[in-house]
Amino acid sequence: MTAVLRTFLFAWQFLTAIPLSRSTHDAKPEELAASMSWYPTVGCLLGAVLAAGDMALAQVFSSQVTNIVLIVLLVAITRGLHLDGLADMVDGLAGGRTAHARLAIMKDAHIGAIGATGLFLALVLRYAGLNALPTGEHIAVLMSMPVVGRWAMVVGAFQVTYARSEGGLAQPFLAHVSWLHVCAATITAGLALTLSLGPWAAVCCLLIGAILIRLLTAWFHRMFGGVTGDLLGATNEISEILFIVIVPVALFR
Repeated sequence: MTAVLRTFLFAWQFLTAIPLSRSTHDAKPEELAASMSWYPTVGCLLGAVLAAGDMALAQVFSSQVTNIVLIVLLVAITRGLHLDGLADMVDGLAGGRTAHARLAIMKDAHIGAIGATGLFLALVLRYAGLNALPTGEHIAVLMSMPVVGRWAMVVGAFQVTYARSEGGLAQPFLAHVSWLHVCAATITAGLALTLSLGPWAAVCCLLIGAILIRLLTAWFHRMFGGVTGDLLGATNEISEILFIVIVPVALFR
């Protein structure tokens, strides 16, 4: 198996619940970091699934029902991994007064009331954003949304400190992700957004998105002492929600 295929499979297996291979579990830290180059590509494939689902479901159900099913589909395909990170982040912020306390709360497998509320609000905002899309723009936004979220994780992982001194699942990614990985992911995301939204919109999304993501990363360092896997998951969710709420208003109104 080639190195390129291995890194793609690592990205796919980490970001989705759909197994493609069982022979690539022993990943080196450098391979895990290199797999982040493929994150927007995985986002493209997820977007294609959502777009196909939208076209099929729209033949039978109302747009409101279709949007709910699409959200459930995305959660199922991704195992709700990033939503869990968002809920943990909200719980940590609500319950901890220091970075150490926030990280300890985030490590708890149970979701608290505030985290559940944040999770609910995130799903409601996503649903409201889908419902507010102008007629005919669903496909473009559904194709682009997962790309933006997964590209955001790559940008958010570059040149950051891992928050937990004892290490963790995301540490190999953060320790070895390079400028080349970020560039490869950005090129892929840019091409996908150009095809879906047009070149001007793609450039604006990437430039503004990169600024917002790095500001979010700086805030993570202030509140948590660095970045964790949960915070990268929260980055994905926040980026997707901002995209689906703001971009249609800016581009299609």
